[in-house]
Amino acid sequence: MLSGATAVLPAGTVQDAQVIVDGTRITGTAPEDAQVIDLTGHYVVPGFVDIHNHGGGGASFTSGTADDVVKGIHTHRLHGTTTLVASTVTADMDFLTQRAGLLSELAEQGDIAGIHFEGPFISPCRKGAHSADLLRDPDAAEVRKLIDAARGKAKMVTLATELPGGIDSVRLLAEHGVIAAVGHTDATYEQTVEAIEAGATVATHLFNAMPPLGHRDPGPIAALLEDERVTVELINDGTHLHPAALQLAFHHAGGRRVAFITDAMDAAGFGDGRYMLGPLEVEVEGGVARLVEGDSIAGSTLTLDRAFQRAVTIDRLPVEDVVAALSANPARLLGMDDEIGSLEPGKYADLVVLDAGFGLKGVMRRGEWVVDPQLG
Repeated sequence: MLSGATAVLPAGTVQDAQVIVDGTRITGTAPEDAQVIDLTGHYVVPGFVDIHNHGGGGASFTSGTADDVVKGIHTHRLHGTTTLVASTVTADMDFLTQRAGLLSELAEQGDIAGIHFEGPFISPCRKGAHSADLLRDPDAAEVRKLIDAARGKAKMVTLATELPGGIDSVRLLAEHGVIAAVGHTDATYEQTVEAIEAGATVATHLFNAMPPLGHRDPGPIAALLEDERVTVELINDGTHLHPAALQLAFHHAGGRRVAFITDAMDAAGFGDGRYMLGPLEVEVEGGVARLVEGDSIAGSTLTLDRAFQRAVTIDRLPVEDVVAALSANPARLLGMDDEIGSLEPGKYADLVVLDAGFGLKGVMRRGEWVVDPQLG
């Protein structure tokens, strides 16, 4: 039993709370012989849920072995991410179907929550750190090929929905219960509205890799922010977004439609140096990842504990909204909110312990300490 902490629950922040863990689950009644851990002066929040992550700990989800992927997963667990969707980057279709097979096995084992295919169906005008030679227009048959290869573990596909075949692909994804995400797009406002009406429900790293907001040509940003059906991803690392853009997104999308993501690549939790992101070489310097050729930002080295701390201490966002953006909102988006995303009896005992300055002190996943606060 965790006692004395400030807990962030669906109803708000509860002082001097108790969180009772029995096996892998949170429960409502403590046994007489329960071990009590005093966390007075700390916060206890739900485990973080990252729906867009390419790797960490020096390991790539796009090209690494199964052991590499597990290493990357563990790196992010050490930083509070107890549920993670593994993201790929643009590659040829045969390679992506092979990766889908490997990653689906890890999903079946419970190591990851599913697969996110970011590319190759994206705009060459907004490709970012994706190989131009491997991009292609969306094709419903090829999208279906990826879904089938993932054996029921495909969670999301990022598309430039304005490209030929984009709307048909969105409809196919919606029919199969896979999230269609608008991203790496050069769409107009009207084209984005059409995609949302067809079933798109996520904005892939809003603001990044899409046209800027204009007063005569509002583009995709306005359409994605204004529609209550759309969850917007935000990378809160201090590099991808100006604080004013972050505040704008929270103002319009509110506390229920924002999902903080890492968009992390191999260097997350590992360090500066040279890395490969798919077929492209990346230089990480000062924690910022950029392509060696072209200088585009190439994902991030962010971990979600840092995103949390920055959001509360620098951006001055309400703690409850930040917790929702890191846990409840992405859990709901994945259809997993009956199991994760909040500190409620019956849900998995996935939780994060933070000190008074919102620094990470402990991580529990499925009732087991990944980072024990008593040893810190």
